[in-house]
Amino acid sequence: MNVIIMGGGRVGLNLSSFLISDGHDVILIENNENKCNDIATELDATIICGNGTDINTLEESNVEDADVFVAATGCDESNLLACILVKDLNVAKIISRVSDPNHAEAFKKVGINTVINPELTAASYVERLIIQPKIADLAILGRGDAELLDFTLEEGDFIGKRIGDVSPTDNFIIVAVYSNGNITIPTPDTILNPGVKISILVKTKYAQEVMKRFTKQIQVYENYYQTLKFNKA
Repeated sequence: MNVIIMGGGRVGLNLSSFLISDGHDVILIENNENKCNDIATELDATIICGNGTDINTLEESNVEDADVFVAATGCDESNLLACILVKDLNVAKIISRVSDPNHAEAFKKVGINTVINPELTAASYVERLIIQPKIADLAILGRGDAELLDFTLEEGDFIGKRIGDVSPTDNFIIVAVYSNGNITIPTPDTILNPGVKISILVKTKYAQEVMKRFTKQIQVYENYYQTLKFNKA
């Protein structure tokens, strides 16, 4: 898959790394020359030093041949303009980072319906949205209203219980269990034993509460969540 990413900040770099490691071709557009030089030493990708809101730069990146375009800068205005230009070039899939949730409606008005709120979404989830859109509907339910948590069970409230006794609820559902490196879809009779890794789809506003009930390690989650939050490029 050919993916063009505009923005060489932390979000753009992380997303590029995820995609490259999965075998996808990445072109990254960045307008800071020094940053371009640094990125070129870090990523096995084509780096274009230029402005993604300039049609000449977009044409240089062969954006019309891209499967996906991602506007990942920290500037909503630049992302919006780039998305409009790319939309006119008939790119199949366009995804944009939106730093201010209040700006999401502006993107939708011009036909860019896939927007990611940087306060609620991680770059790894955007990767899923690109390569496995059906899974991404779970990982980013409501485009930012839910998230997928992966962790190992410790000494929480649900240790030793059947999954059917604790999930699903109105706020979360256990969607996967990992055993010996293999992923399985749990049944109601699956037991939540200590040391088992699970994935939970949870409404974002209940994420910390759910994590605490399953692990009793709320500070660990808070630190983990902070590392996943998008930082401004």
